[in-house]
Amino acid sequence: MKKLFAQFMKFGVVGALAFVIDYGLLAFLTEVFGVNYLISATISFTASVVFNYVASMRYVFTHKEGMSRKREFVIFVVLSVIGLLINNACMWAGVELLGVHYLLTKIVATAIVMVWNFVTRKIFLDGGDGR
Repeated sequence: MKKLFAQFMKFGVVGALAFVIDYGLLAFLTEVFGVNYLISATISFTASVVFNYVASMRYVFTHKEGMSRKREFVIFVVLSVIGLLINNACMWAGVELLGVHYLLTKIVATAIVMVWNFVTRKIFLDGGDGR
């Protein structure tokens, strides 16, 4: 249980840094360049996924024995695309249906996607105690 907690804490640090990238780029693109919030959310989410892949697979999760890096990356991307769909659905629902400001909605969307990311990456990508 201690190892799982430590792993979740590392995941939280990586996630916090990814959130800064995601949230900052979302606000920057929308506020400075007037890009629609859903397009900005897609771009910013994608940028944060690249950082998250590198950091997560280096510091949080252990490479699964027998899984190629190519397959690992493909699985990571598929899980991230599903996360993007969840993110954008939350963004749309929060802004369009509930009338909540997009930056506040992003915080809730991020919390939901964070749970998705940790659980699915733990199941599909983590090699366990192999380090």
